[in-house]
Amino acid sequence: MTPGINVAKKAKVAHTVHEYAHDPASVSYGLEAAEKLGIAAARVFKTLVVSLDGRELAVGVVPVSAMLGMKQIAKAAGAKKAAMAAPADVERATGYVLGGVSPLGQKKRLRTFIDASAADFATIFVSAGRRGLEIELSPQDLRALTGASFADITAE
Repeated sequence: MTPGINVAKKAKVAHTVHEYAHDPASVSYGLEAAEKLGIAAARVFKTLVVSLDGRELAVGVVPVSAMLGMKQIAKAAGAKKAAMAAPADVERATGYVLGGVSPLGQKKRLRTFIDASAADFATIFVSAGRRGLEIELSPQDLRALTGASFADITAE
């Protein structure tokens, strides 16, 4: 059980947990999840933490087949610029290790933006809080549980 799974259970939202054997040599955790679970990469979303104007951390949830656009997430957040957050800051703020960062159950609630493409699917997959563990739920439930906004945040 992870904090991310606990949040979904406590809120009584429909979800399914999927586990797979994580390969420590894998460098793309999200693509590995899509491949091992046999699902389209467009339905598997990665959780990335950015620093906005060097002052605030925020979360971008984008398909593993796409890249998070720094200009796009900065615009969605009303910031001048965004950059990937330092790994130590990510782990401290979320309570998760890189490659297993879930948008759910983070230590500190960060502003969250989910790529608008998520709304195209009945369910999407995001990290459940550990490498090799995904949680499947509706994009609307993910938005409600994280207080997120849908926005076009992938790089063009």
